[in-house]
Amino acid sequence: MIVVHHLNNSRSQRVLWLLEELGLDYEIVRYQRDAKTMLAPPELRAIHPLGKSPVIVDNGVVVAESGAIVEYLVDTYGNGRLVPPAGTEDRRRWTYFLHYAEGSAMAPLLMKLVFDRVETSPAPFFVKPITRGIARKVKGTYIEPQIASHLDYLEAELARSPWFAGAEFTAADIQMSFPLEAAAARAGLDSRRPRLMSFLERIHARPAYKRAIERGGEYALLK
Repeated sequence: MIVVHHLNNSRSQRVLWLLEELGLDYEIVRYQRDAKTMLAPPELRAIHPLGKSPVIVDNGVVVAESGAIVEYLVDTYGNGRLVPPAGTEDRRRWTYFLHYAEGSAMAPLLMKLVFDRVETSPAPFFVKPITRGIARKVKGTYIEPQIASHLDYLEAELARSPWFAGAEFTAADIQMSFPLEAAAARAGLDSRRPRLMSFLERIHARPAYKRAIERGGEYALLK
C-alpha cells in the first residue's frame, strides 16, 4: 500500500491526483498547516528530515519532492501510461516541464507570496511605510515581471499542443497544475491568457482530479 503524507492546501494534492489517474490504491495520512504560520507541523519530520509535504512511503521506500514522486510512481506503476515514448520530442518536453514546474515556475510565485506578506504584516507605524515600500518595489521591479514572463512563455507553449508534453495528457500536466493554480490564485493569471485558463478548466474537469479533491479534502491555495 502506498502511503501519502498529505498536507492540506499543498503540492501533495498533485500526488493524490496522479495516483487516481493511475488507478492505484493508497492511504492518506493527514497533516494540517499551523493556522498562524501556515507551515507544516513538526510531525512530518518523523517521515522526512525536512518536514515537508509531499512525501510518500511505498514498501519502506520513502520518496520526497513532487517531481521525484511523479517519476517514481510513473516508472514503478505506470506501465507506459502518462509518459511519452522514450527518445521522442514529446518525452524531452515531458522531462523539461516535470522539472520546470518547481525549478523555475514556482520561484517567483513563492517570492510574491513572501513579499505580499511582508507588505501586509503588522509592524510599528514608523516602520510600516518602509517595509511596505520595499516590498512593493521588489514586487514591481522584479517579481511581477518575472511571473508575467513565465505566464507568457507557458501561454505560447500551449499554442504548440493542447498539453505541455504534446497531444496527450501526461504526468507533466499534473506537475504543472500547481504553479498555474497558484498563479490564478495570487499572481494575476486570468482570461488574458486563454490557453492557460482552458488548461485549468480541462484538468479540473477530469474525473481523477475530482476524486483526488474528494479524498484529499479542502484545497485552497495560499494568497
